[in-house]
Amino acid sequence: MSGCEARDAKKLVRSPSGLRMVPEHRSARSPFGLDEPPWVPDKECPRCMQCDTKFDFITRKHHCRRCGKCFCDKCCSKKVPLPRMCFVDPVRQCAECALISQKETEFYDKQLKVLMNGATFFVTLGTSDKSELMVCRLSNNQRYLVLDGDSHYEIEIIQISTVQILTEGFTPGGGNTRAIGMILQYKVPGSEELTQMKFTAGEDFSSNRKLSASWLAAMHKVSKGSKTQ
Repeated sequence: MSGCEARDAKKLVRSPSGLRMVPEHRSARSPFGLDEPPWVPDKECPRCMQCDTKFDFITRKHHCRRCGKCFCDKCCSKKVPLPRMCFVDPVRQCAECALISQKETEFYDKQLKVLMNGATFFVTLGTSDKSELMVCRLSNNQRYLVLDGDSHYEIEIIQISTVQILTEGFTPGGGNTRAIGMILQYKVPGSEELTQMKFTAGEDFSSNRKLSASWLAAMHKVSKGSKTQ
């Protein structure tokens, strides 16, 4: 087990919003996670914060689990998965938040899984003219990019400054391009200097090239997603 995964144990906790499976150690939280919002106190919301319907014995108030605001059942009826808050089951969300959460579903169900499965690249560090064949993957806690070959690197996702995807096959009409590598810049803890790595996909098997291209596309989305926190 690598050092970055030694503290991956999780625990089940119950909050007013529902059951959550969270890391035992806060330091092991995913960089893509969100904290539960404080609920708007009942006494401060006599009316639905969307349609302005007055709450009474029949029209009950509900809190959106993503934004914490207060709504009537009509405006907060959808139960949608919210993995960024580690909820075990789909939770009640207002229409606006539900739409955001639904758009994030592909990110969690596809991109992160592709990255955690890993892919193989030739990796060049800095200005070196030598490359090393390495298996690259996202750690199980989603905090680190782990590179394993003769050498071993663990790069914290939040320390990544830029991700530039390298492509080939551009045609005048557009399209038909494929990702063949990336240039990644990141900060080493304790230093303000940027370190650069170049990743190049191998050309041995078409299946490997397809896997590498999918991994690179996912890495590009993850680099953008981690900066929304």
